[in-house]
Amino acid sequence: MTEEIAVDLEFLRRFEAGLDPLHPERSALPARVLGYGEISTVIACDAGDPSLAYKRMPLFDSGTEAEAYVGLYEQYTAVLADAGIHVAPGRMVWLPRANGRGAVIYLAQQKLPAHTIAHKALQHLKPPLALDLFAAVLDQFGKVFTFNDTHRGEVEVGFDGQLSNWAITDYDPENGRLPQPLHLTYFDTSSPLLRRQGVEQLNAEIFLRSAPSFLAWLLKRFYLEDVVTRYYDPRQVAIDLLANLYKEQRPELIPDLVAMCNERWADGGQGNGRFPTITPSEVAAYYRQDAFIWRLYLGARRLDRTLHRLLRRPYPHILPGKIRR
Repeated sequence: MTEEIAVDLEFLRRFEAGLDPLHPERSALPARVLGYGEISTVIACDAGDPSLAYKRMPLFDSGTEAEAYVGLYEQYTAVLADAGIHVAPGRMVWLPRANGRGAVIYLAQQKLPAHTIAHKALQHLKPPLALDLFAAVLDQFGKVFTFNDTHRGEVEVGFDGQLSNWAITDYDPENGRLPQPLHLTYFDTSSPLLRRQGVEQLNAEIFLRSAPSFLAWLLKRFYLEDVVTRYYDPRQVAIDLLANLYKEQRPELIPDLVAMCNERWADGGQGNGRFPTITPSEVAAYYRQDAFIWRLYLGARRLDRTLHRLLRRPYPHILPGKIRR
């Protein structure tokens, strides 16, 4: 199990009650946005513990549902640790919403220096060191793949291994080198994808709570299962990692990294490896499709926020600004 983080629940209640989702910095307890996920937001608030960052999750229909999610998070992080992944300490808590409608979840973790987040570090790394960083990330992938292979049909974890989900211990960009040995910490643990006896334990429809009602049914029917399943597929996880190099403005690294992935896990057409060979063109096509879908989704959410405002209804979600892709 990961180390316990002390969380001031009374502070979180006051923060949530006074939160301005449109302008978090104008909340009763002003907050800074540290980062955005596709469905969640990472914030910091100096009125609370200044050493902590809080990830605010999609809204839940009831305390019972939120409590079950917290329990699944604890199982998920324990299984990741069993797989050999160094997981960032965190504590997930839920509290009733101030308006009495459902519950909200916050994941509290120690605030990480921005320069230690792997995708931020990548911006300053020349190709030899960038390849070393990816090799270390792929080593972590291998631990998860091996764990799932060994425990297939018993317990398996879904895994989102993008660079933005890793921190590099003791990394100092000023010296122009990566620390040796290179230790990585995985901190994006808020989506606890976990299968037991082949059955998904997470109610993935929770992720649609922040989607506009006019789009949620479409996402559920045509996209939700694919999004969840991809994180159990080693090949899809690898392609997703590589495709994000377009978003990080480092596409020149893709050919070498495709070769690195193929050398480790592709079967070379012989049928004796983990998956069919990945190609750079496949990575590019994956990125184009994924970027289109997320642009469409974010655009629909912004439209939904505008409709809420026109109808004088509160919009409870924090949306990102423009995302460079």
